[in-house]
Amino acid sequence: MEEYYVQLYSPHGLIRFNEPEIGRDPDTGGQVKYLLEMLDSLSKHPQIRKVDLFTRRISDKRVAPSYENEIEVVNEKARIVRINCGGNTYRKKETLWDYLDEFIDKTLHFIEKDADVPDVVHGHYADGNYLASHISEIFGIPFFATSHSLGRNKKELLLNEGLTEEKIDEKFNMEKRIEVEEMVLKSADVIIASTQHIIESQYTRYNNYGHGKFHVIAPGVSSDIFYPFYRLDMPSYSMPVEQEQTLYKVNSEMERFLFNPNKPIILSIGRADKRKNFETIIQSYGQDKELQAMANLAIFAGVRKDITVMPDDEKDILTNLLLLLDKYDLYGKMAIPKKNDPKLDVPEIYRLAARKKGVFVNATPGENFGLTIVEAAACGLPVVASPTGGPKEILEKCDNGLLVDVEDPDAIATALKKIIADQTLWEKYSANGVVAAKELYSWPSFADKYLGIVNDLFEQNNNTSLNFVNKTAYGKKLANAKLFIISDLDGTLVEGSDVEGLDILTEWVNNHQADVVFGIASGRNKIITQQAIEKYNLPNPDMLICSAGTEIYYTDKLIPDKGWESHIDNQWKREELKESLQRFPGLRMQEDDAQWPFKLSYYVEDFFNENDLSDLYKFLDDNKFRAKVLLTDNKFLDLLPFRASKGSAVRYLSYKWNQPLNRIITAGNGGNDKDMLSGKTKAIVVSNYSPELESLKKYRSIYFAKNRIAKGVLEGIYHHLASIKDFLN
Repeated sequence: MEEYYVQLYSPHGLIRFNEPEIGRDPDTGGQVKYLLEMLDSLSKHPQIRKVDLFTRRISDKRVAPSYENEIEVVNEKARIVRINCGGNTYRKKETLWDYLDEFIDKTLHFIEKDADVPDVVHGHYADGNYLASHISEIFGIPFFATSHSLGRNKKELLLNEGLTEEKIDEKFNMEKRIEVEEMVLKSADVIIASTQHIIESQYTRYNNYGHGKFHVIAPGVSSDIFYPFYRLDMPSYSMPVEQEQTLYKVNSEMERFLFNPNKPIILSIGRADKRKNFETIIQSYGQDKELQAMANLAIFAGVRKDITVMPDDEKDILTNLLLLLDKYDLYGKMAIPKKNDPKLDVPEIYRLAARKKGVFVNATPGENFGLTIVEAAACGLPVVASPTGGPKEILEKCDNGLLVDVEDPDAIATALKKIIADQTLWEKYSANGVVAAKELYSWPSFADKYLGIVNDLFEQNNNTSLNFVNKTAYGKKLANAKLFIISDLDGTLVEGSDVEGLDILTEWVNNHQADVVFGIASGRNKIITQQAIEKYNLPNPDMLICSAGTEIYYTDKLIPDKGWESHIDNQWKREELKESLQRFPGLRMQEDDAQWPFKLSYYVEDFFNENDLSDLYKFLDDNKFRAKVLLTDNKFLDLLPFRASKGSAVRYLSYKWNQPLNRIITAGNGGNDKDMLSGKTKAIVVSNYSPELESLKKYRSIYFAKNRIAKGVLEGIYHHLASIKDFLN
């Protein structure tokens, strides 16, 4: 039986297995609960050898120290892995997009150090799907995606609330999110949705909907946590002390709000979100004196301490709930506790309401799934919910409650009174919910279906020549290589029409493809570099460092290294720099095809001398521009991000792919190769080198070859291999 290693991705960071803070803020809603229970259930499946949940590491006094732990062990097969990116402080997920490429780089580094490549990656939300899609491409492994909610749908709701497109994009980075969601539809091997409704009502709004490979798997509830209310009365049931304490606490918390706590409880649970529609529930209850006589109302709207210091949207919602309590004079009839523990308190709250013959209300219109409905059903609590979306699918399958217009207070009140007043109906809905939750909505069932899809996917892949969705899998070679060889092009591999030794070097590289990564580092841009590779019939490079170290690409598909772009973009103010240099004498911009996002290229006038160069450095410093200046042959001047160079690119690749610098051989011949040669790599200087490299002769790790160009490169490779004892043993 095949066993798999699955990686789950959700980068926002406020995720922990022990006492998760569900409802703490908009990023810690039902999706966190879904992820944690999925992590736990997959780890218990016999076909899973390991499952890790990757999120962001946070070190911030505003949140608990537990989010600082780099690895949280859940059980012998499951972990939460926390990756550093975007600094230490907690950030809302909408602000993380600029740091996700850094997250990818550090995840790759973790995978390589852990020496265990996943078999499947599964992203959650658009940001997690962005991460998973890149890891999938790098290692050539299946990419599963779950969106939980989709940007186009959220944008429409926000527009209806009166926000402008500009404000929505500013606050939620919506255009980036939708762009990634379109990409996911084309690139994901499997898209998992909780209901058919999500596919039909939300994914159909996307241009790439037709490419989506959809599977419906409903999430479940843990039967160890969410079980029927009547189990507590069974003679064989022994209640743990922790549960006794929780039950006492929940009862006490509820009773301190209520004059008559023995009446049935109308219950609603969720985070403080406008879409949860708590206000309509209170209005329904507050306007109906008969309903108030029949039952109490309890609203658990997330976790709060001091409303005045909460985010504005949550502050507004909670303030409105308290104002409605006062408006309808519901003191002694309505409970609105300040907090609840999702693992301990919430199941007991459902069971308390069920024992008192109450009803659960999910008043969210168009809910994608409705996990709280399933939780209530598992505890034997009948439900009133919306006749659209996920709730409709659940109640039609379970027959455990009534579907009503949840934006109509009178309709809600009528449904509640019908269930509470009819004991036979209440018993029917209660029993149906318990049975259906166990049979249709359990996590073991989810895990079985999930692994069934994984098995089918690998079986199909084994029977075809496809590498899943034609992924390159370039990362497997880079991660497992015994040696990197990175050579300058002009003057090092070839010089004009002189290609002496190139055929022998090419043959050597081709014969060692399984163990050697071959790269070219050139001042040329990627197009001209590609043309040279074809012209000279060079070995196909696994990587290219182009435009003087400002760009890194992989394979002949020229897949850009976005992490490198993010790294060198730090404090790079290209347009401001270009504008300012218009008033600097002696510089004339090169043609458009010489300009690149991370390179400004100029011709220097004949009179330009070392004093002018000093003035340029002073000009940059005075104007607070951090840029690197490269002057070649006193004719061509390039300005690059201060972090960019061939040498910096090599060191970055060493870190990213966990390749020690002493397992990297670099080769060059000119001054612009100097920082690439003088690092801690094993370096080669071919005999046709320029005078600027004479000073490197003092370094023992740099070999000055007796031969020119490619022949000298191969000579240097053989020299350095003698000191790498285990190479090709």
